[in-house]
Amino acid sequence: MPGNAPPIATEREAISAFLRQQHDGIRFAAYGLTDEQAHLVPSRSAISIANLVKHVTHMERTWMERARAGEVRAEDSRPTAEQAAAYGDDWNADGETIEDLMAAFDVVARDTEAAALDEALDLDQPVPVPRDAPWFPQDIEAWSVRWVYFHLIEELARHAGHADIVREHVDGATMYELMAGAEGWPETPWLKPWRPPAA
Repeated sequence: MPGNAPPIATEREAISAFLRQQHDGIRFAAYGLTDEQAHLVPSRSAISIANLVKHVTHMERTWMERARAGEVRAEDSRPTAEQAAAYGDDWNADGETIEDLMAAFDVVARDTEAAALDEALDLDQPVPVPRDAPWFPQDIEAWSVRWVYFHLIEELARHAGHADIVREHVDGATMYELMAGAEGWPETPWLKPWRPPAA
């Protein structure tokens, strides 16, 4: 998808296409990384590409489970510290390969994009607001599946931006040259596609 989402004709096409664009942002940030590079934490943040991929996969899967079920899971009765520790696990990719992380990410991404086009999933269906984290509002009972999709686009865009910054710190590669390399664009005076360094 060279730089921009394709033309769209319907709301569902727009949701699916813009999700795909943000998914590609994550894919391009991880493109060509070794396992060692994917786990590097090259800035003051604790974020690595591997951790970001694991987090967005978990986040997207969880939101789509909520959207499809139309119900909220039972409230977590564990102590707050225990809940917080478990929440942090979705960021911890220690010991996982970037290949496996990207494979899991791709399964979830394809499913979410396809579900947006499926008329069986009603975009107006209520999705109860979770009560398992302090950032969820207490004065709203439900969002809609449509809201969930736009929230996913927002979350993915934020984390694709994080991934761009982390990747540039890892090896200096930036999004357009990574996109050009991943998609096989020819070299031009404007842009040289990223290629792995010669061994």
